[in-house]
Amino acid sequence: MYHPPVPNHSTIILPPVAVVVSRYNATITDALLAGAIEEYLAAGGDRVHLDVLDAPGTFELVTIADAAAASNRYAGVVCLGCIVKGQTRHDEVLAHAVAHGLVNCSLKHQTPITLGVLTVNNNNQARARAGGKLGNKGSEAMEALLMTLVTLAGLGAMKQTHPATHTITHTPRPDKLAQKTKRTARTKTGK
Repeated sequence: MYHPPVPNHSTIILPPVAVVVSRYNATITDALLAGAIEEYLAAGGDRVHLDVLDAPGTFELVTIADAAAASNRYAGVVCLGCIVKGQTRHDEVLAHAVAHGLVNCSLKHQTPITLGVLTVNNNNQARARAGGKLGNKGSEAMEALLMTLVTLAGLGAMKQTHPATHTITHTPRPDKLAQKTKRTARTKTGK
């Protein structure tokens, strides 16, 4: 877990951060979100400075991250999603488009945006990276953002933010991955 250095033993107040989370494959993305929130709080962040913005799917992360960065409410943005390989190349096209789009948003708005989007072959790989035996990539994406903010602050390049007047909260959505897993389990058991 990353804990930012504390200059002169004073208290660091972490700046406002947005977490944009895809609601598609919510079983996985909820775990990624929990990891990101836990990392922010463990580093000394205040929950009121952490806004969670829902995206219907991974592709929409780009548009919402762009709007969050443009709003000047946030010093940085963490994007979380899960792309599971299917029978076509759709996963590759989607992953490339999202990564490219987020890099462009970050550069356009001079706002760090980190990529916590899993690109996996199957559900087991996703679970292993969302709080399982391979850690939590949501936590790692938040850690990367906080480390970047510390570096930018050291360079005098930290973005000035204008805090939001309200907190946008996370609302659970239907989980396509869980539904698929349940259907597969029923098919195997004959129920």
